[in-house]
Amino acid sequence: MNEEGSVMHADVCVLGAGPGGAAAALQLSRMGVPCLVVDRAVFPRDKVCGDGLSGKVLTILRRIDPAVAERLSRADCKADSWGVSFIAPNRIGMDIPLKLGYEREMDKPVGFVSRRIDFDDLLVQELRQRPGVTLVEGQSLDEFRLEDDGWLLTGKGGGGLRVKAKLVIVANGAHSAFTRDIAGHGMDPDHHCAGVRAYYRGVTGCHPHNFIELHFLKGVLPGYFWIFPLPGGSANVGLGMLSSEVARRKVNLRKLLEETVAEDPVMRERFRGATLEGRIDGYGLPLGSRRRRLYGERYMLVGDAGHLIDPFTGEGIGNAMYAGYYAAMQAAEALRTGDTSAASMAPYEADVYRVLGPELEVSHRLQKMVRHPWLFNFLMRIGARNRELRELMTCMFNDVDLRNRFRDPRFYLRLLFNRG
Repeated sequence: MNEEGSVMHADVCVLGAGPGGAAAALQLSRMGVPCLVVDRAVFPRDKVCGDGLSGKVLTILRRIDPAVAERLSRADCKADSWGVSFIAPNRIGMDIPLKLGYEREMDKPVGFVSRRIDFDDLLVQELRQRPGVTLVEGQSLDEFRLEDDGWLLTGKGGGGLRVKAKLVIVANGAHSAFTRDIAGHGMDPDHHCAGVRAYYRGVTGCHPHNFIELHFLKGVLPGYFWIFPLPGGSANVGLGMLSSEVARRKVNLRKLLEETVAEDPVMRERFRGATLEGRIDGYGLPLGSRRRRLYGERYMLVGDAGHLIDPFTGEGIGNAMYAGYYAAMQAAEALRTGDTSAASMAPYEADVYRVLGPELEVSHRLQKMVRHPWLFNFLMRIGARNRELRELMTCMFNDVDLRNRFRDPRFYLRLLFNRG
């Protein structure tokens, strides 16, 4: 990293220090590739999110640096979670552990729930200690010009920070100006989710092993209502719905959340003594239900900036970290060969969709199925009694390659005719 006049020069500039950008920077550091990480926020900072960390988070962290994964496992800022509960509109539930036989290894959870203000700061603390990583906080890069030797990145109107980078890893979230202005990916209401999130203290009836809950209630379809247990007796509570449906039905999501908590017969009892902490905040989720190009001349899109959020569960953190890891690997290869053309970035996209594509495709099918509550109820009734499906879904949370089985039509025939 060096400064020339008022311009900082970097081989790789990572836009955004959230999970995707942090994963990219950590992997670059492990490979001895210097990078500059720039974020408009000053950490710790809050991020409106469901706060769920699936088994993918720990899996990719172990690949990047087992010591970081170990520190996350021992951190006080998260609640250990051993599974996910899916509850259909008819109230039939299916509990999916994140690990088979987890009851025998309660000291080794693979999933967590952590407020983003804590989890993201944990990753940023790792970046601050890494050789070759330069972190700049409180600076925004909003204007971009491709030159012969790289991207010139500046603050709006040319003020503030100026960066010249051979490569850019774009991981600055759902509202990335780079994604919109350079990659050309705008908000598509049919592939975008609007959500609201709140923190409640004193919610009752949570799973004894902190399973996160996804409730597909009739009143919020085709979206869902969630409860994610947090440390200290709090819970992340929210709901999400396709933006196209929100607009078509003129849904006030904040009001719908309050009504669900107060009027749904089950939730009313569970929230009877609960108190709202703070306010209800809204946010948008660019979903991975439609493939988008994730690369171009000297750049790669990561996480929310690449529209990689799971369209069924809303998971974005694990997907972003996987994408960040592969972006770092591709950046290192491009710098090694000296080829930073768009064609040289293409293997990055292939890796991301090879790993995450099957899950995103299956999740999109499930998302569409929710539009037909009777079908969702039927399949959940079968799935609740089908051990093969539950075990496969458990493995799916930790082994992305197993998701390919969901693309095989024979699997669904076995699901229908083998109830055991």
